[in-house]
Amino acid sequence: MSKEPIRSIKGTQDILPDQSSRWQTLESTIRNTMHTYDYFEIRTPAFENTSLFLHSVGEESDIVSKEMYTWIDQGGENLTLKPELTAPVTRAFIQNNLGGLNPINKLYYIDSLFRRERPQKGRYRQFHQFGVEVFGSEFPEIDVEVISLAMSIFNTLELEGLTLELNSIGSEDCRNNFRTAIKEYLKPNFDKLSETSQKRFKRNPLRILDTKSLEEKTLLKDGPQISDYWTSDDKDHFNEVCELLDKINIKFELSPNLVRGLDYYTRTTFEVTSNLLGAQNAICGGGRYDGLVEQLGGKPTPGIGFAAGMERLLLVNQKSDETIKSQIYVIGLGDSARSLIINIALELRQNNIRTSFDLLRRSIKSQMRDANKLGAKYVIIIGEEELTKNIATIKNLSNGDQEQIPLDSILSHIKSLPLK
Repeated sequence: MSKEPIRSIKGTQDILPDQSSRWQTLESTIRNTMHTYDYFEIRTPAFENTSLFLHSVGEESDIVSKEMYTWIDQGGENLTLKPELTAPVTRAFIQNNLGGLNPINKLYYIDSLFRRERPQKGRYRQFHQFGVEVFGSEFPEIDVEVISLAMSIFNTLELEGLTLELNSIGSEDCRNNFRTAIKEYLKPNFDKLSETSQKRFKRNPLRILDTKSLEEKTLLKDGPQISDYWTSDDKDHFNEVCELLDKINIKFELSPNLVRGLDYYTRTTFEVTSNLLGAQNAICGGGRYDGLVEQLGGKPTPGIGFAAGMERLLLVNQKSDETIKSQIYVIGLGDSARSLIINIALELRQNNIRTSFDLLRRSIKSQMRDANKLGAKYVIIIGEEELTKNIATIKNLSNGDQEQIPLDSILSHIKSLPLK
């Protein structure tokens, strides 16, 4: 009796060879743009001390309260697979004294994250994000650079139907005053709030603005606006961000209720949404977190960043990448040709020429069929006759032309052919 095959865990996916080229194109675009903007890659461990996320993301956030993969290891440590990347990168920034090495640190990442949320289109329990974190500047110029970097990547990918939404949630004084005002406004309607919003009302009423409930959005529409509580510095900072974005022709929409879902955000917050997705339409989100470094034990250091979901980007990116095709297929017949074929393939590969050959000892007809399936541009045929004459037959699969060349001239001849 055969065993039932083991299947992948719910909410995870295999990225198979027919999809991996799309991922590689996306990753290459990200890395190329990051290098153009002079950002440097950072890689952090897959798991962290659970307290890192409790102290940064916030105990009332959905991530901490519902979604984290957390366990006690054999040494008694409370550990969590990282559900987001700003806190781990900030921890690394502090621990490795990066602020003491450079006044400005511009970092980027491409990484896997883990959240136990309900799987749906473009949303998985193990998922991938890329993003940036910049430490050291309090000025609007870096807000604009970070936003323009994100939009540059999306433009390079030729994504359509995107909207940049922008807001400022102000400094600590602004938020304290606004919390009081929003609680006073919502108190008469407390019974109409969802259970989640009622909990937020008591601990962090600002996050009620992040509600997805249409009824609560309608209720908030006539409520106090956080912009009414900006300090003069908050207002000047946000106005300059908007003016600079205008001057570099980046279009945006003001979104007064955009607060983002994590506790560490301050001042500038932004999201990029797509009209090709459903209700969960954000593909990128970020903002300032000027108090986070100090909150996690470092010296006071302003910070800003964003993160974008790669699965969701691939859903929005409607272009289908062509499968990477072989350039050369080496066909050999008989035992005597076998070592020669391996040597020819090795030499071509060492010269960065994509090369395949048959591994199943099939007939020449089957090998030709395989070469066509792999999209090879040329085949090198070495049979008994070729071996006797010390030559190889080179055939162009697009037009059927073929010629014979000496075996010791194969590399130079292949290099002379139009392979691209």
